[in-house]
Amino acid sequence: MDQPKFKRVLLKISGEALAGGDSRGLDFNVIGQVCDVVKRCADIGVQVGVVVGGGNFWRGLKDGGDRMERVRADHMGMLATCINALALADVLEQKGVQVRVQTAVSMQALAEPYIRSRAIRHLEKGRVVIFGCGTGSPFFSTDTAAVLRAAEIDADVILLAKNIDGVYSADPKLDPTATKYDAISYDDVLSQHLKVMDTTATSLSMDNKIPVLLFALKDPENIYRAVMGETIGTIVG
Repeated sequence: MDQPKFKRVLLKISGEALAGGDSRGLDFNVIGQVCDVVKRCADIGVQVGVVVGGGNFWRGLKDGGDRMERVRADHMGMLATCINALALADVLEQKGVQVRVQTAVSMQALAEPYIRSRAIRHLEKGRVVIFGCGTGSPFFSTDTAAVLRAAEIDADVILLAKNIDGVYSADPKLDPTATKYDAISYDDVLSQHLKVMDTTATSLSMDNKIPVLLFALKDPENIYRAVMGETIGTIVG
């Protein structure tokens, strides 16, 4: 059997991707397919940490806008990520995967508090660790949380599963001439203002030299392909 390219990965899943074709809520067919692939990765010895967004329920800045105080709106977004984390954990457990949910905001009745050494110990024992509540601080995106957790757990790569199949020179929905990059540097992403992650997340990944592989979650099998080192999406690094 072929060996995986990466031993420990941080998988970032957008909340919108978990909604499937809908813009809100949870599509358990999509979640089931994602969890099937995560289980395959775990079964071949890949250590998987997961950061999940909350945009299928609430996006602090976008949904709160000028109608709410920004910090409170971001706190609501953290709660949205926790809903998604618990849903992922439940489906994974139904499939026989050992899971631990850790949250950056204390929710002891629902999940463990995030403790780096405990998270690494879970990963070493073959458990999937799902990180909820982003960084635990307002004004930071879940993409930034993904890079932060990847740096803390010494992940080999960040797998950025989104609703687009790679990084483009422009928004392909608006510009039919936009070209897709197979690989691009952090500097080019920042200088061209490309929508890979927010600038804080991109700078943090650059400073810590963590490669980011962006690909479409439309086909959940892409997660396994990425782990095995197949050429998909766009590699940033």
